[in-house]
Amino acid sequence: MSVRPAGTVHALPDEALGNTSYLVELGGGLAASVDPRLDIDGHLELADRLGLRLVAGLETHLHADFVSGSRELAEQTGASVYAARDAFLEYGHHGLGDGDELALGDVVVHAWATPGHTPEHLSYLVDVDGSPAAVFSGGSLIRGGAARTDLVDAADTDRWSREQFRSVRRLCRLPASTALWPTHGAGSFCATAPGQAPAGTIGDELAVNPLLRIDDEDAFVRALRTGFGSFPPYFLHLRAVNRHPALLRGLEPPRAVDAETAHAFVAAGAWLVDGRPIHDWARLHPRGAVSIEVRPAFASWLGWVVPFGAPIVLLVDDADRAEAVRLARRIGYDRVLGWIDGGIDAWTAAGLPARCTEEADALAARRRVADGATLVDVRQTAELESARVPEAVHMELGDIIAGRTPETDEAVVLCGHGERSATAASLLERRGTTVVNLVGGVGAWEAAGLPVRR
Repeated sequence: MSVRPAGTVHALPDEALGNTSYLVELGGGLAASVDPRLDIDGHLELADRLGLRLVAGLETHLHADFVSGSRELAEQTGASVYAARDAFLEYGHHGLGDGDELALGDVVVHAWATPGHTPEHLSYLVDVDGSPAAVFSGGSLIRGGAARTDLVDAADTDRWSREQFRSVRRLCRLPASTALWPTHGAGSFCATAPGQAPAGTIGDELAVNPLLRIDDEDAFVRALRTGFGSFPPYFLHLRAVNRHPALLRGLEPPRAVDAETAHAFVAAGAWLVDGRPIHDWARLHPRGAVSIEVRPAFASWLGWVVPFGAPIVLLVDDADRAEAVRLARRIGYDRVLGWIDGGIDAWTAAGLPARCTEEADALAARRRVADGATLVDVRQTAELESARVPEAVHMELGDIIAGRTPETDEAVVLCGHGERSATAASLLERRGTTVVNLVGGVGAWEAAGLPVRR
């Protein structure tokens, strides 16, 4: 069996939120986890497969987009947790500041203060045999850019953007061969640069990262802030959650509930989330249910649609139930009361209100628009650069979630593929708008030979 050197890094990507956590081999059969998510199974299984004992959890910052798993890691393995002293964690940990060093196994870990993405942000430089081997940069320097600086307090965005300018330059003074392992990446709402590669070196970033070509601080701030899009409202709550995240054993498990009980929960204020494939939702769904198909993006859009802390009832296929609960908990949505036992058939058998939603291909959608319907594009603003439908009204899904409604009696809704537009359609239905979901989204529109502007 080959022996892996101390400092070997294993990436554990999270497709749901566009982030990556890491398992770092420390030598001597020991390992550390960097920015693990709440469901730490992947770290435990990987460590077991490699014959490693997890002894440390390293937190780069108070995360806004996912619940930290370091407390869970400590609970299940006895690992020590290391985090910024200024994060003020409310569970057992070792607080670190700039310049602090940790001797872990055969490596030395240096804590570097790299504020900007958050005030308390640390990066971890790993020395092997006295030389920098890797840096875990969290939300500071990331592939192709730097993470956003407006998630703590929008009023302080300029201040933290200037701190980010200094932090990424500090990191870029590392040797070019130093491996760069950021937490945020492509698909993360914390990131500002689309399409980042998953890994690389400081030298790679010096060659290709557009922000690193800007020497003027004011110009850097302008360029960084240009990349800020909208973000899910639940982001505003998780920093506080991550000071003392819940342990999995302390969470109330969801349970099967009959249709009448589910209906009573909804009447009392719970959100009914239909996680089935969008075509099944369109065919028939409980009146008022919100469509959020269970897929990797389920977590983000649940955090957009459902107010943080609200109770949830799921209508979901049996095969997707565990994943739906896992993704909900990953973003701090712990009040999943249960799922409808028997699904939509049980709902209709109980005589509870249900409805269908019309779906249309691109040509049929175009005819509806010609007859007076409004075409509504719910993609994010940045997506319009690649393909814009000239006759569509642009209204981001986040805006619709926030209460904005197109001024029309009938809306044909489109997005990239059809899932987000189904979410938008379900919300607009709740407000009394007649809706049609365009199957296949803008890609289907273009494939049908209909006009797209670039």
